[in-house]
Amino acid sequence: MGKYLIKRLLHGLLSIIVVVALVMVMIYSMLDRNLVFASDSVYQHQGSNSKVTYMYSKWEEYGYLDYVTYADYINELARSGEIDDQTREQAVMLGRTPKDDSEQTSEYVQRFVQHYESQGYTVRRLNAVVRAGGRLADGGQQALFAHRDLPLFQRLWKYFTGLFQVDSIHYVPEEQDIGARGLTFTLFDPAYGGTVFSPAIIGNGTQHKYLLYFDSQFPFLHQNILTIQLGTSYSVNTGIDVFDTMTLSQGSYMQSTITYPSGHTELSADDLHTATYVYGSRASSPLLADRFHDDYTNVSTIRSGMSKLGYSFVIGVISVIMAYVLGLPIGILMARKKDKLIDKLGTVYIIFIIAVPSLAYIFLFKAIGGSLFGLPTTFNMESSNKLMYVLPIVSLALPSMANLMKWMRRYMIDQSNSDYVKFARSGGLSEGEIFTRHIMKNAAIPIVHGIPSSVLFSLTGAIITERVYVVPGAGNLLTEAINRYDNGVIIGVTLFYAVLSVVAIILGDVLIATVDPRISFSTKDR
Repeated sequence: MGKYLIKRLLHGLLSIIVVVALVMVMIYSMLDRNLVFASDSVYQHQGSNSKVTYMYSKWEEYGYLDYVTYADYINELARSGEIDDQTREQAVMLGRTPKDDSEQTSEYVQRFVQHYESQGYTVRRLNAVVRAGGRLADGGQQALFAHRDLPLFQRLWKYFTGLFQVDSIHYVPEEQDIGARGLTFTLFDPAYGGTVFSPAIIGNGTQHKYLLYFDSQFPFLHQNILTIQLGTSYSVNTGIDVFDTMTLSQGSYMQSTITYPSGHTELSADDLHTATYVYGSRASSPLLADRFHDDYTNVSTIRSGMSKLGYSFVIGVISVIMAYVLGLPIGILMARKKDKLIDKLGTVYIIFIIAVPSLAYIFLFKAIGGSLFGLPTTFNMESSNKLMYVLPIVSLALPSMANLMKWMRRYMIDQSNSDYVKFARSGGLSEGEIFTRHIMKNAAIPIVHGIPSSVLFSLTGAIITERVYVVPGAGNLLTEAINRYDNGVIIGVTLFYAVLSVVAIILGDVLIATVDPRISFSTKDR
């Protein structure tokens, strides 16, 4: 089985790369890139040349291209020591038109053009837009820049190599004075005022202040050494990574008495364990200076609710359990009582679920549950009423239950007509023995293969169900990203779905081999 799993994993990784590559091709090559500005209010208020430069800078941010301004080029020459500051200040000053450039500026403009055109860039110069009287128009400042669309392989390489980020004491640039770099192990976590026994590893020079720590939240032991970077959101959750968008808690702030590193104590929802480094933050904010003794000041907040994945998974897993617990026994009963009343009633239910659009029966369940049973019909993160989970779970479970009933009935009837059943009867086995030892076991094998995928894909949520019941889950994330042309979220969620698919298939194969001894993943010489 080991060789099979390795082969499956390699094929799965290749499939994931191909899927992400296809999505990138569709996003960056086949769709109109101007659509990313459809809801960008800043873009709408730009004018003239500033609108063009803003557009290209955003395209670079969204991953469409590499964009370099003339000012960036000159500043880089100064940083590398190729030119001094005086030359930099003179060379960076573009004229309103090329003929207005100074002799020194013309020399470096020519070098800029030659350097980037030789690398396949397109160089573009925008002359100043001047009003009557010689004044610059709004946004009419002259500009010079180079741009080049990113090749697919370069984009893939950049994405996958940046997928995992390992924190280290060299994260903070060497020129920034932060004192002695290193890791410190403590038994009394400063986040609890240094009085509570709670082991932690604290870094200096790292991105995260806390690399390893304990708290009261599941799974209790947490780490920031290795972080996942699925892609930054630009509109759905601006500036936040897709993985964080899916895993960060939601809801109202949960305040408690917090003792900051400086010793200052106040009622706050700040989570000191999430502190990350922001250069110069204490110097620019007296409020932060009062609370922290270093620049590890960027903290997230503690919320009352679960994450998007948390809500989707809880509702999804319970619905899967409900579907299997109810669907399989009813399917078995329908097969044993073929053409009897229970079989006919079950068939009517299956046909109803298949024939009626999902949106229609979800609203039907919502109306029945709300009016007849008084169940909550919308989700409220601030409420402690667990009954609000009932209707979303039922709406997800009933269609899955119908599907399981249908296939279990079909597989059992097929097995009942097999030759080995006839031989078992002729051998004197009772119907009960034939049913339990042979028919039910063999019929359940194809069903078993789908269990891992049913559980894992609970993480992705259910788009329609979550929208109808206003569940703050992960189901709506992809559609929202597509509507807002948020490329980072689209690619990140696609990768997440692809990984779940590969893992579900492998676990399904392992599970089916465990249940059915006739299936083996090893090959023997004959």
